[in-house]
Amino acid sequence: MFQLKLNPLTGDSEWVVIEEEDSGKQTTPKALLATTSYLDMLNDTRRNRAFRLAIDKTITKPCHVLDIGAGTGLLSMMAARAMGLADLEDSVGSEGMVTACESYLPMVKLMRKVLRANGMDRKIRVINKRSDELEVGTDIPFRADVLVSEILDSELLGEGLIPSLQHAHEKLLVENPKTVPYRATIYGQLVECSYLWEKHGLTNREAKLSDGIHLVPIGMADILCVKQQQFAMHCNSVEEEIKLLSEPFKIFDFDFWRRPESSRETELHIKASNDGTIHAIISWWILQLDKEGTIFYSTIPKWIECPVTKEIQLSFLGSQNWCDHWKQSVWFAPGTGVSVLRDQEVKLHAVHAETRIAYKFMTSPHMKDVKHHDFDARDSQILLSPERCALYGDSSWRCLMLNAIRRAMQHRVFPLCLVADDSIFLAVAVAHLSKNSNVIPLFPGLGKRGSQFLQAVAKANGYTMDRIEIIKKKDLQLTLHEPCQRKVDLIVAEPFYYGNDSVLPWNNLRFWQDRTLLDSILSTDVLIMPCRGLLKACAMYLPDLWQSRCCLQKIEGFDHSTANSVLGACGDLPASEESPFLPFFVWQCGEVKTLSEIVTILEFDFSKPMSPCSGKAQVRFREAGICHGFVVWIDWVMDAEDNASIISTGPDERHWKQAVKLLRKPVEVNGGDFSTEIKAFFDPTDGDLTIQHVFS
Repeated sequence: MFQLKLNPLTGDSEWVVIEEEDSGKQTTPKALLATTSYLDMLNDTRRNRAFRLAIDKTITKPCHVLDIGAGTGLLSMMAARAMGLADLEDSVGSEGMVTACESYLPMVKLMRKVLRANGMDRKIRVINKRSDELEVGTDIPFRADVLVSEILDSELLGEGLIPSLQHAHEKLLVENPKTVPYRATIYGQLVECSYLWEKHGLTNREAKLSDGIHLVPIGMADILCVKQQQFAMHCNSVEEEIKLLSEPFKIFDFDFWRRPESSRETELHIKASNDGTIHAIISWWILQLDKEGTIFYSTIPKWIECPVTKEIQLSFLGSQNWCDHWKQSVWFAPGTGVSVLRDQEVKLHAVHAETRIAYKFMTSPHMKDVKHHDFDARDSQILLSPERCALYGDSSWRCLMLNAIRRAMQHRVFPLCLVADDSIFLAVAVAHLSKNSNVIPLFPGLGKRGSQFLQAVAKANGYTMDRIEIIKKKDLQLTLHEPCQRKVDLIVAEPFYYGNDSVLPWNNLRFWQDRTLLDSILSTDVLIMPCRGLLKACAMYLPDLWQSRCCLQKIEGFDHSTANSVLGACGDLPASEESPFLPFFVWQCGEVKTLSEIVTILEFDFSKPMSPCSGKAQVRFREAGICHGFVVWIDWVMDAEDNASIISTGPDERHWKQAVKLLRKPVEVNGGDFSTEIKAFFDPTDGDLTIQHVFS
């Protein structure tokens, strides 16, 4: 079996082999499942207990149970145990039957291991298909009486809940089936939050800047923006920055026990609870797992009091535990936001399609007319992540970048500049600042859309397209080797690669790889920006992240220890195994605390071609506490002559994800005399970074 995997240094997708189970080899490459949410979900004890209670309450006699999106088979095993199949030597011929449907092959292989470890491999039938590919009479003998499923994302609908339920009710389930869960309800709240406003768009923020760069010229607000959708976010991390402008309000109900509609609309009348500006709608869902309404689970933010009755409140106990697989959702209000006065009625139009929800603020006499967008963006748009959009509007970041470009060009009369990544900001900035420059943007991810953007904003930024030449990287060496061609004087990058917002920091060393491959067309005095990369690290207290990634043992009575190495768990690992590096916004990882000084482990010198790098540093702890792991990132030195021209991407910066390496076991450390040595090695053949540490 083959699986696509991204090569971080080339940007190309490569095929890797997944060995068959009977080969006696590792059946699933760790990296394919370590970046999924399965481990975090399986460590969510509140979720596991809620599903177990609901399944035990719903399945009271032998029947046919269908588990859609079975994962490791946990819900299937709960269903089999509820029917008493676990006590039978062989379930073949019994009245009870469990069918586990899972489409992702690596997870199917892992599920079979987990089932065998629990003696359930002959009690549960595993089918490696999408649920909408199942046919009664071919894949399953008859329709199922009970549906158990957990195909939910932070928005609720993004994993295909509606089409999956529609097909199941039409083709796979009996009439009036039992289901776990029984119902889900989406709630929302209007909020004011400057941080969320910064992530929404550039139009109004750029108007306040005086640097002369116009990524969003007047009248072209939609050319560069975030996608009109809900974004998953740990909203608890910005609780202190949020001003609540309404009470929670119900938006949609979704019943699992009947066929859902593909789309619905509703008009909501919401009373403002405070004066302010609506910057966003924060939403979450409450899952009712049983028909009677006694078992609940929710992604509710911690500032909301548990609702309604004592029974529901008791079922929410522990609901504030941090978890990463489900967050809240954020929908950005358009423009500068919507101004409201206390007790004013806000009219909100909500619509859901099969996989997402959208909102529109209705015009009222007290509100400015608010634009809204359809689900699908125009082809000419460049859609950025909210964090990238916030960065491009950051005056400090822009100032540092522009100053570095000015210094790089001040002694060059007709510079030829290569933008090695997908930075539209740098492409525009170079063309704007140097009227005699020629710019070659590679735009490996943006491609044609990037060149269309440069043309659209050319007039507003004071350059003409005759100074912009779009050449594909594969054709660049051939073109610039021609006798009449000049050498490249300046290579710039942020570095940033479009669509790669969740990569490890050193995956952006793809910039160094490209610089190396183009070495023959560079001038002898070429300037590289950034000129160096500093691999930084610190030790941190990360109890919430640790708990979400720690090794699995018994989950509601079922052994999951066989899944640990495949899912990239930490804690109680064999000496030969380590947990993988994973990208996180550390500031959103629940309770966090820096325990040590920040050290530079090694330096990457981009003035020279790529080569293996190694380094080490002594990390001294400045505070006592429990060390759960190390946070690693790269600081980019933009100008070798200016020590202040460093772009930090560390845990105090909200625009970037950092790499987190969790320890095999947490270590209690004392401040002052306690230290650890960290060694790092970067292998340019595969873009991998290895780190070793020894506590002393």
